[in-house]
Amino acid sequence: MTSPNPGKRRMNTDVIKLIESQHEVTILGGLNEFMVRFHGPKTTPYDGGVWKIRVDLPDKYPFKSPSIGFMNRIFHPNIDEASGTVCLDVINQTWTPMYDLVNVFESFLPQLLTYPNPVDPLNGDAAALYLHKPEEYKAKVREYVKKYATEEALKAQEQHKSYQNGATSSSSSGASCSSDAGSSGSLDAAKGSSKNNGKTNNDESSESSMSEFEDDDAPGMEL
Repeated sequence: MTSPNPGKRRMNTDVIKLIESQHEVTILGGLNEFMVRFHGPKTTPYDGGVWKIRVDLPDKYPFKSPSIGFMNRIFHPNIDEASGTVCLDVINQTWTPMYDLVNVFESFLPQLLTYPNPVDPLNGDAAALYLHKPEEYKAKVREYVKKYATEEALKAQEQHKSYQNGATSSSSSGASCSSDAGSSGSLDAAKGSSKNNGKTNNDESSESSMSEFEDDDAPGMEL
């Protein structure tokens, strides 16, 4: 058995270290793709907020910085409000291979939320408020925290997501049931027709209709 390359070993080590440091990590698609619950730093308007942070580690990690994105909304000059993407320049200017994932969540992100960089914004409205109307900026941040980043808000988002998934599943099941009903109707019609054509034709029609029924009824087959 071949041993993993040094980059892969470093990736595995850093993810395990992050988990052991008491951060809540949910693995999504392997150790290079996961989600981490991040709490807003105290003494900032983000205090009390909880965000789900998606992390994707590139193949060249740790020589290339991880991709970091907020999965629930946040109002910040360096974070895109719609996608949750963190400004790459902000990450790349700070990142070196000496950092690990614990540094991201215990140093980098707290510093980013405490000291935004409005000169290089992804959210122009947030940057303008931060520079020219700081009190309005703080109020807007707190508004977003209350609406999108409390434990209650996260639960509501999860329930809404589950409801949407359930509705999609029910819609798919309904289509399948309609298909089955149509097949049953064809079967009954074939049987009715066969009664008028004698026993031999009845057997042949039933077998043919049942074959069609079985074909139609075959299955078509979530830090």
